[in-house]
Amino acid sequence: MNTSLFCATALALAFGSSSALALTDDEFQAAASKVFLPIMEEYRIPGLAVGLTLDGQEFTFTRGEAVRETGQPVAKDTIFELGSVSKLFNVTLAALAQERGLLSLSDSVSDHVPALEGSAFDTITLLNLATHTTGGLPLQVPDDVSDAGDGLNAYLKAFEPHGDPNASRSYSNVSIGLLGMIAAESFEKPYAQAVKEQVFDGLGLPSTYVTVPADAAGRYAYGYSRDGDRPVRVNPGVLDAEAYGVKSTVTDMTRFLGANLGSVEIAQDLSAALAETRTGYFETDYYVQDLIWEQYPWPVDAARLKAGNSSDMALKPQPVTRLASPLPPASQGVFLNKTGATNGFGAYVALLPSEKLGLVMLANRNYPNDVRAEAARRLIEMLQASPAE
Repeated sequence: MNTSLFCATALALAFGSSSALALTDDEFQAAASKVFLPIMEEYRIPGLAVGLTLDGQEFTFTRGEAVRETGQPVAKDTIFELGSVSKLFNVTLAALAQERGLLSLSDSVSDHVPALEGSAFDTITLLNLATHTTGGLPLQVPDDVSDAGDGLNAYLKAFEPHGDPNASRSYSNVSIGLLGMIAAESFEKPYAQAVKEQVFDGLGLPSTYVTVPADAAGRYAYGYSRDGDRPVRVNPGVLDAEAYGVKSTVTDMTRFLGANLGSVEIAQDLSAALAETRTGYFETDYYVQDLIWEQYPWPVDAARLKAGNSSDMALKPQPVTRLASPLPPASQGVFLNKTGATNGFGAYVALLPSEKLGLVMLANRNYPNDVRAEAARRLIEMLQASPAE
């Protein structure tokens, strides 16, 4: 394992403390077309929306159809499913609860779920839930768990970690779902209500939802399955809202990234909560694990980015090393990303703080994670290149 992932050498590769890039909309449209149109063709993506925030300036690229059957085009206000990008809102809610003194990420899970007292969750903390370091909680809620109450608690009570939770990472909807439930309960609200009131509304995201309301239903795209191009939407499930259930627009998600970069004015405690989500706690072979965000050195090697976004990182346990001290949110020499997918949608978000740059890609087809990550890397490098290059 690389134990010097974020050494001084990496920091020296940063491009400066503030954005040196200047960009016109025509330049962005040309670059986005060059990067994304071939991907849309290769992976038969019906519709795509790409948003860029650069030092507070926002750009949007849209192509294709939100609903194939009617020919409805993708627009700035088209609503897409975020899949696991939803988890970023979950950890923001938990970090905000910490800012307000409602919980601490160092608390054990059983401190907040008395039904789990006497189990492995006496030593597994909320931070472990937020970083997938639980010793082996599975990717999905088991099929025989049909509710988020007694059924889930009975399953968790019997859970036995595979070794030290702080030494392995197992990507899990169960762990992040449990964190979302605990965070929402600290606000004395159901999760969907708590995340809307505290996070979506606090960030000024009017078209971001757990459940798309009737008056916005006409803007909700259909996803398209990879096996036969069937129009699909996300299926309900235990912990779906907390783990993968948020829907949003390219406009709202661009604003969310701007808030993370300090380009959007928000309340101080919410800004601090966002910063906490970008704090590093564990080191993997390819990146530092923040609260859901995955943090690479920048410039990032294409092979490393591909490996970090591989299916192995989502489907197989991975060794990690807990950092001796948390890695504070960095503005220099780092690149953060997160992927998300449902059966019919593929999402990706990235931050390059040294350039005050954030990028979101929303598609109504689930296509490979590493393709999304490489597209983001290529686009950023194109934008950074001088006209002479």
